[in-house]
Amino acid sequence: MAEYQTVGGGALGVAQLEMSANPNALALRRPFDPLAHDLESSFRLTRFADLKGRGCKVPQEVLAKLVESLQQDYSSQEHEHAHFMHMAIPRIGIGLDCSVTPLRHGGLCLVQTTDFFYPLVDDPYMMGKIACANVLSDLYAMGVTECDNMLMLLGVSTKMTEKERDVVIPLIMRGFKDSALEAGTSVTGGQTVVNPWCTIGGVASTVCQPNEYIVPDNAVMGDVLVLTKPLGTQVAVNAHQWLDQPERWNRIKLVVSEEDVRKAYHRAMDSMSRLNRIASRLMHKYNAHGSTDITGFGLLGHAQNLASHQKNEVSFVIHNLPVIAKMAAVAKACGNMFQLLQGHSAETSGGLLICLPREQAAAYCKDIEKQEGYQAWIIGIVEKGNRTARIIDKPRVIEVPAKD
Repeated sequence: MAEYQTVGGGALGVAQLEMSANPNALALRRPFDPLAHDLESSFRLTRFADLKGRGCKVPQEVLAKLVESLQQDYSSQEHEHAHFMHMAIPRIGIGLDCSVTPLRHGGLCLVQTTDFFYPLVDDPYMMGKIACANVLSDLYAMGVTECDNMLMLLGVSTKMTEKERDVVIPLIMRGFKDSALEAGTSVTGGQTVVNPWCTIGGVASTVCQPNEYIVPDNAVMGDVLVLTKPLGTQVAVNAHQWLDQPERWNRIKLVVSEEDVRKAYHRAMDSMSRLNRIASRLMHKYNAHGSTDITGFGLLGHAQNLASHQKNEVSFVIHNLPVIAKMAAVAKACGNMFQLLQGHSAETSGGLLICLPREQAAAYCKDIEKQEGYQAWIIGIVEKGNRTARIIDKPRVIEVPAKD
């Protein structure tokens, strides 16, 4: 895997190198400019796939049927590892966020997750960061804050010229690597193939003791639901692409300015590339009863999935929707194609949705804001019910941040 350690050094500008030395230098990093890399001004990374980000997922109900056979194989193995085995069933993205496998070595288990998707932003370096943050997010959703190893999975689009490949792929790899370093881990291997569409993702693995992860099945009546990142990433990246497409832009320009769209796009990139590591660490401090990360199935899809795994007869009711500023209006102007306020809009590398004891939730939100400088929100409650989740008819939309 030496190629992964040495490739790409020459293609990086000063700003990227600053970023490597100082993860907080994000604000100093110049946006990707194709011309600065001798590419056509019209170059757009997002054109190397027809579906974006997490919009590529197989529908939840289809996936449930596809993985039934895998689950049956495991149910017959429940023996002395009964406590672990319900965690170990690899539900492939619709069950729990990670597989947790008891090891031969007493008291240890392997926590592992994998994920990949297609480009949804045009800055290759940021795309690498977002992909890495997204892979790690499933570990963080389980309360696992340390990652022992990462592998990188890359598909280089057959539609890229050699020049485009030689500029873009090293930048994606550097972004992925820098995010891994920020997480305190490293990329030691992976696989690179050619593919009609560009793909980027990876594998994250940790060996840990049971007290290091939080089994996401202990929600109780009276808990509240906390969300650590705003919704609307899919809307923001689509709206940004529509700046180049007059027929699409004309549908939304009455409710949003170009400046609003650019701001939302940069807020979305910042949010998607931010690790859920601190959010995960604080879950232990404030006695979280379970968590999931919000990604391709949208807020409601992931909330329903988490609810279905609870030991107690509870349901989740969501009252508040924190959304990147102006994106709720954009979603509405599009004839509701995103289903954002219904909780179905795909998110990429979204926040954690956490069940917390009511009396500790405000302190959790205060602590995360103090440590990260970003807000978290109490968005709903856990009540008695039949392990489902719903959003109330007229949820309160919180514009994030409030209008400048």
